[in-house]
Amino acid sequence: MTDNEEKQEEVVNKKEKKKIDKLAEENEKLKADVEHWKNEYYRAYADTKNLRNNLEKDYKEAMRYRSEGFIEDLLPVLDSFHMALANEPTDPALKNYLTGFQYVYRNLVSILENEGVKEISPNVGDEFDSRSMNAVDTEEGEKENLILKVYGKGYKLHDRIIRPAMVQVSVSKVTNKENETAPEKADA
Repeated sequence: MTDNEEKQEEVVNKKEKKKIDKLAEENEKLKADVEHWKNEYYRAYADTKNLRNNLEKDYKEAMRYRSEGFIEDLLPVLDSFHMALANEPTDPALKNYLTGFQYVYRNLVSILENEGVKEISPNVGDEFDSRSMNAVDTEEGEKENLILKVYGKGYKLHDRIIRPAMVQVSVSKVTNKENETAPEKADA
């Protein structure tokens, strides 16, 4: 082989090597692109799955509490039934009406219970629970945080309070020493 032929072969090898290097570089770039877009796809897939799960959760919660507003509107009706049924009539005709009211009331309560409504009805002497009761009034008593009077029943839908029970709560008596020191602090 002549020098000229060797030079030509060397030039051809350099050109082919440059092409191969360029193709290898392009191949690496394409692999990186593929990896990037694969990650983007997985991220978008995960976001879509999370969105779907959140929407399903929101839908289930909305369906579970769908009747909350309607039940809030029914509470005055239930209160009226409680007042009407609390009085014992003396007239026989009124007793028949009371029997009808009791029947309607039981049916209404049964329907509400099927929907998930539970009555919060504390008793006098029970411990005050601020999560399900509202202290409307306080009065001094021997023990603190006891229910002295129930003004109105409360209601909850599943685990959500619709209306807390309205109660009067006992507070501890203030001792004379505390009463005597209070004015001195105010003067100072």
